[in-house]
Amino acid sequence: MTKTECLLNLQQISWHIDGRSVLDGVDLRLQRGEITTIIGPNGAGKTCLIRIALGLLPASAGTRWLAPNLRIGYVPQRFPINPYLPLTVADFLALPGPSGQASRWWPAPRQRYAQQDILAALREVGAEHLLLHPALTLSGGEQQRVLLARALLRKPDLLVLDEPVQGVDLSGQNELYALIRRLRERHGCGVLMVSHDLHVVMAATDQVLCLNRHVCCTGHPEAVSQHPEYQRLFGTSSSRDLAIYTHHHDHHHSLQGDATDCHAGCTHD
Repeated sequence: MTKTECLLNLQQISWHIDGRSVLDGVDLRLQRGEITTIIGPNGAGKTCLIRIALGLLPASAGTRWLAPNLRIGYVPQRFPINPYLPLTVADFLALPGPSGQASRWWPAPRQRYAQQDILAALREVGAEHLLLHPALTLSGGEQQRVLLARALLRKPDLLVLDEPVQGVDLSGQNELYALIRRLRERHGCGVLMVSHDLHVVMAATDQVLCLNRHVCCTGHPEAVSQHPEYQRLFGTSSSRDLAIYTHHHDHHHSLQGDATDCHAGCTHD
């Protein structure tokens, strides 16, 4: 795949449940080497859109296209571990993945990752010291690093993260977002993530998709923060604070660009 090749293209994605519209006509396109972040209020359909992108949830309407032979690494919001199953981090990372459709992200059944690959993945996320720790004792930030190491074992072309800093303190959030940027630069992978953390993540991303069941606005972070629909959802004070934050943030991408209207209005329920 070339650096500018499209990895994922969702067109006019809709999803309905019990007669209620959760997503309506959503477009999303992601290229290799690009970090795209989905933001929006609770109930906006962010996780639903991620699950459709992964093929874990069938869309009610629209088309989903993935680049041929695309390898995806997925970091979920959380991974509950059975307290009666005393797994170490090494045990967890060595577990084989499920069969069937999910084999796009995980190895074939009964295939186990080699110890040297597990150590290399943990080293890359700064968590090599956790190898023999009980998985149940990990802090929020440590668990996210281990889940990220698990995703990296797949050598992904596309890294998908659903609220990767949930339950992590502010210092840990900054470190995790910096790590995600470094991984993008090192591997040249595309990154798609969901976040509620406007200030940190908007300074750590190339493209923003503001979602509230439909696409309210999309574009580069600084332009989106000035868009009327963004300000209607998050307030003008958020935009002013964000402008100050991005101005002083040392990042590796341009924040210049124009936001694109996708709908005239934005609902708030």
